[in-house]
Amino acid sequence: MPEGTVTSADGTTIAFTAWGDGDPIVIVDGATASRATTPENAPTAALLADEFLVIDYDRRGRGESGDTAPYAVEREFEDLAAIIEHVGHGRPATVFGWSSGGNLALNAAQAGVPIARIALFEPNAAVDDARPPLPEDYVERLDAAVADGRPGDAVALFMTAAVMMPPEMVDGMRGQDWWQGLEAIAPTIAYDGRQVGDALSGKPLRAELWDGVDVPVLVMHGIDTWPAMVAGARAVAAHLPAATLQPVPGQEHSTTPDVLAAALRAFIKEN
Repeated sequence: MPEGTVTSADGTTIAFTAWGDGDPIVIVDGATASRATTPENAPTAALLADEFLVIDYDRRGRGESGDTAPYAVEREFEDLAAIIEHVGHGRPATVFGWSSGGNLALNAAQAGVPIARIALFEPNAAVDDARPPLPEDYVERLDAAVADGRPGDAVALFMTAAVMMPPEMVDGMRGQDWWQGLEAIAPTIAYDGRQVGDALSGKPLRAELWDGVDVPVLVMHGIDTWPAMVAGARAVAAHLPAATLQPVPGQEHSTTPDVLAAALRAFIKEN
């Protein structure tokens, strides 16, 4: 499996790993995740490498990818476009996004990144009382915590407001060895906050949010996942005219590589 880097439009180096050959499948991680921390990605890619070129990349500011200030959501669209063009050789690409990585995929397609089809696993949406909405000043508070040298507070805000963990549980996590790793990428939590935008506002999704997304979309959720994740997946699928909703075996905001690989293979062949 070759590893390498591409240079995005603003000069940022984006690191990737690739498996196989054929039309590309690009994996986009969600908040705080990277190639090194998402255990499902590599075995999923290996299962699909007989027929597809599967590309897993570190989003900017994480893992082995660089970062360039100031951030804007468009920079991540450019990162994805660079991966598709230079690693995927411009062939028709399927983009698969975990969680808020799915929101990024939809936003990129809306912005004109050449994507043939989109698959999502539990994208972020809150349009009713299934979960509390994000605070209106969520991104601003994240940015302020990082700017003030309080990355742990940014991580804690993400855990409580976005992941919906009890504050006392999060307080107990601060002493864990892996907490420092989250603090190191704390600036990127606000990146996902911007990608999610107002989809977690508790209000109906804006009609124009993804009205330019006219490619096939597969929206998956785990059968035994948290109820708020099911509600979000259903809301996104209902909002997109070319979307199919597919419950799959899985729980706690994830599924297994064999389930995911089979679902992606079937979706691509059907579309």
